[in-house]
Order: sequence, then structure tokens, then C-alpha cells
Amino acid sequence: MSASVPASVRAWLPASAAGPASDPASVEVVEYTDPLCPWAWGSEPVFRALRAALAGRVRWRRAYAILFDHDDDPPPDPAAETAWYTRYVEEISSHTRAPRAVRLSRMPADSWPASLVAKAAEPQGPEVAERVLRRLRESVFVLGEPADTTELALAAVRGVPDLDPRRLAVDAASGAVLEQVRADRLEARRPVADVLSARGGSPHPGAAKETAEGGHRYALPTLLVRTAGEYRVVPGWRPYEAYAAAVEEVGPGPAVAPAPLTPADALERYRSLTDPERALLTEGHWPPPGAVRVDTANGPLWLHPDEAATHPAAP
Repeated sequence: MSASVPASVRAWLPASAAGPASDPASVEVVEYTDPLCPWAWGSEPVFRALRAALAGRVRWRRAYAILFDHDDDPPPDPAAETAWYTRYVEEISSHTRAPRAVRLSRMPADSWPASLVAKAAEPQGPEVAERVLRRLRESVFVLGEPADTTELALAAVRGVPDLDPRRLAVDAASGAVLEQVRADRLEARRPVADVLSARGGSPHPGAAKETAEGGHRYALPTLLVRTAGEYRVVPGWRPYEAYAAAVEEVGPGPAVAPAPLTPADALERYRSLTDPERALLTEGHWPPPGAVRVDTANGPLWLHPDEAATHPAAP
């Protein structure tokens, strides 16, 4: 899906996006996501490959769309709601092959705490932010205990290497981070017209979702690739080639999938790998020495031994 950038989208562009397409800062990739979204969790293998292919050539930014809002009405029957959501996640994982928890304690109640913690981690560096977001995703889809309170979100990321937990807690409670996530939520509710309907053979084509206020928000995940003059949008759950084509049309050059890593190098780099990720990102005998296996209802999660030392799901 493509078009020239309308005024409503152009207004979101950072000043750096006004430069030529050959400048890495001139191309922005916006990932509309939520730490507790099962489709976003299932897209991690492809997004990890795409981020590696585009490293240093684009500005990648996450906008937290708030899938579970704190002013949503509580379910009249929490047990029935949890059972329904468990089946929903199971259906999604049958497509994505992403791990799912053996038992989900409850349906996530609120995306704000995890989104605030994920946003607050960004000033501590991209590697820290990646690992914090990963732990938050794993809280629901591996542990079955959604990080839907501030206390649970901070506990889920405890022990992440190079993370300053005190700074994270202070920043997550700050007005500045709250305003950033509010802006993300609002941005996600101003989707480009292309996604009001979506086609394709995907089980999750990604048409924009209607909101209670009568508007729309991006389906999760959605990737918006844009410059000052044009954009491409790829909604829903898609193969690597769909994202690569969108990036190449905007102008930063070919988005060739990165060469496979050795299993040991991949686990050192990512610290946590699902079976779909190791199949896409690695080549060689698996598992590498020291890898710690965490069993789920839909295949294992593999942890680097240092990650396993502090990971709440590690045996």
C-alpha cells in the first residue's frame, strides 16, 4: 500500500525526515505495536530480521498503540474471558508458531504499564530497550502472567543486562514518558486511509480496527515506512518480502535478509530465541552449548545462559 504523504501524516514526521532518501535519518520505520499483542509477538522473527537488514539505514521507532486500555469495561465473567482469550492466542500461534503459555492466568487488563516501561527503557539504549520489550512480551506469552500492572512490568524486566532499574521505575512514572505514550496512542488512532481496508492471503491482513469513539486505529502490528514525500504501509501479519518491498520502494536501498548467524552468535546477540526465530535467523547445529530450554505449550523458548540467570521463566 502506498501514497504520497498527506498533511496529517507529514505533521508526524521528525525534522530529520526532510533530508534526501540516501540519508539514513530521512527514512523512518514506525512499528505500531503493543507489548501484550499476540500478533506482534508472532511477528518478532520477521521484524528482527528486518531490523538487522536495515541497521544504520533507517530510523526505527515504536509507537505503543494501547491494545488494552485502562478505561475499558472489566469483563463480567473473568474466567470465561480468560478461556476465550486463551483460545484466541492458541489460534494465532497456530499461524505464527510463536510460543504460548501452558496456562494463561488471565486476559491482560491494561497495556499502559508495559507500554510505559517499554518507552521508559529507550533512553537507556537500543539494546536495553529491545531486551526490556522482549521480557514484557514473554510475560504473557511464555509465563502466562501478563505484565499489566506497574509492579509486574518492572518485575518482568528485573536483571536485564545494563538496565538501571531505579532509573527505569522513575522514568516510567514520569509525566514526560506518559505524554510520549499518550502521543503514541493518539498517533495509532490516526491511521492512513490505505489501512481502512486490507487485502491479502494473510490470516491477519491488518485492516484498521474501529474504536469505541467511532474512529479507527492501526491493527497490530502495522509498519509504516515514510519519508518527507511518500510512504508505504504494511498492516497485519506478513512475510519478510512484503516489508522488504515497502522499504525498497521508499528508497533506502535493498532490504536483503541478513546472512544467518551461527546458533551461538544468535543467542549471544538476541539472548532469547523462539523456534521460528532460530529457523529464520540462524544456521547450524542447534542448540548451542549452554542454551537453556524453556518449554511452552507451543514449542520451546531458548535462553542464553546469562539471560536464564535472571529470566523469570527459566527453570
